[in-house]
Amino acid sequence: MAKDNDLGGETSQTMDRGLAVIGLLAEPAHATGLTVTEMAQKLGVGRPVIYRLVASLARRDIVIRRIDGRICLGVGLIHLANSVWPGLRDVASPILRELAETSGLTAHLTVADRGEALAIAVVEPRWTGLHVSYREGTRHPLEVGAAGRAILAGRGGDDRWVPSAGELQPGAHGLAAPVMGAAGLEASIGLVAMAAFDEDRIGPQVQAAAKDLAAALDH
Repeated sequence: MAKDNDLGGETSQTMDRGLAVIGLLAEPAHATGLTVTEMAQKLGVGRPVIYRLVASLARRDIVIRRIDGRICLGVGLIHLANSVWPGLRDVASPILRELAETSGLTAHLTVADRGEALAIAVVEPRWTGLHVSYREGTRHPLEVGAAGRAILAGRGGDDRWVPSAGELQPGAHGLAAPVMGAAGLEASIGLVAMAAFDEDRIGPQVQAAAKDLAAALDH
């Protein structure tokens, strides 16, 4: 009996191998990436085959080659994920807008991209004269900064907000809360400023925004 997602017909060996590469790199045990030789051994194919597959996937940013030569999944998968979650930025934008305008700080939505935190949506307040300019595409290790550490906290079931000070840039202050309950999404909503702020006032706002996004995605 055919599986529910089996469309029938012949399959492509190259496509199958490319998907096998992606699946291999997606395994938690390979979070730091694999070398071409390691992938060839694990998939039972020659190194030239892996080189060709990696080159094709890298053109679309599905994989990246790090300085040490190891291959990891890339940001191109985020774009594909946005197609699975139609309009993720569209859903998040009004929530980030309200948070930015209410707090007077720069708001952002950050997702986990392997071992890094990647900002995929940023909204700056319109009424303040001075605020942080935080660019979409900014990335940093999950263990550094409020946004990444909030995602890690969410993995452990902790929905409390996480503060940071001077971790990513001297003088910068951040606060983020994990987006919990949105199936398959590892993300956080946060605020960033170049001056200290009242965490007891800002924290509940950020936490509420994260809950609002989770609820919006579930619906």
